[in-house]
Amino acid sequence: KMYHSNLKLFIMFSIVIVVVLTVIHYVLMFFFCSDTGVISVQSATCGRTSSQICSIGRPPSETSYTQCSIDVTAVFKRCNGLRECELNTQGLAPKDPCFGTYKYYTTNYICIPAETSVTCHGGYSYLKCENGKIQINTANYGRTDKTTCSEGRPSEQLQNTNCYSPNALAPVSKSCNGLESCEVFATHTVFTDPCFGIYKYLAISYFCSSLVCEHETSALNCDDGTVICVHSANYGRTDSSTCSTGRPASQLAKTDCYALNSQTVVTSGCEGKNSCSILASNSVFSDPCVGTFKYLYISYSCVSKCKCDCTEQ
Repeated sequence: KMYHSNLKLFIMFSIVIVVVLTVIHYVLMFFFCSDTGVISVQSATCGRTSSQICSIGRPPSETSYTQCSIDVTAVFKRCNGLRECELNTQGLAPKDPCFGTYKYYTTNYICIPAETSVTCHGGYSYLKCENGKIQINTANYGRTDKTTCSEGRPSEQLQNTNCYSPNALAPVSKSCNGLESCEVFATHTVFTDPCFGIYKYLAISYFCSSLVCEHETSALNCDDGTVICVHSANYGRTDSSTCSTGRPASQLAKTDCYALNSQTVVTSGCEGKNSCSILASNSVFSDPCVGTFKYLYISYSCVSKCKCDCTEQ
């Protein structure tokens, strides 16, 4: 853990990295991932759980109470899926969890390999996977900074950086999940207008995943010098269209079908290997929904075997 009034983290990485960032109340927080990763916030709190952190120059009356913590969901909303994120902590917490105590923010996040796409209002976002199928991670139609899609725009159209479309993820996922390529129109007619008068853009992060129908084999392969890093997996069915050709409706109707051991089985067979094969069958995963025709979805990336983690104040 580190704490400093003007703290920035610079991370060079080739596999998932966990970072815990602690900053004092009322300063800027800055999160950063390399060009091949995006932020995934694991936890974000405001309060005090230690009498030592952020205590220099503070009287004991402001640092002695250490049973103070509140979740800050705004950090998840504003930073997930971005390569970098800067937040002013003033007013970020929903309320004061312990009046009279000097507080600090602690954020635990990881950098996960993902593709990103940013499209200005009125344009089309084109997503493509060379190997595998698209799986949407995050999507927002709005504005979270003053620089993206700002060229030629008056200042008043860039000021609101807390602009989020409440329904962006659903239409993007519906249009793209399970496809090798797709396009999405960045406009308020698709996403509604979350901040009238502000020039908006569509920001998407996504994974390229492996998807095979039941009784088929999923073959994961990485280039020489890299190994498989599994992000998520499911053997079952979560929609009625995937692997549906020639199947009766009765075998496609159940769309909340999940084999609870999916992640464990795939990770055990593939994590850290250059290549692997997993059969999509009940004999491997058990049958999570009898009578339903299932498929195996795996989200993974190929990462270097080495790890370099550098921090700088």
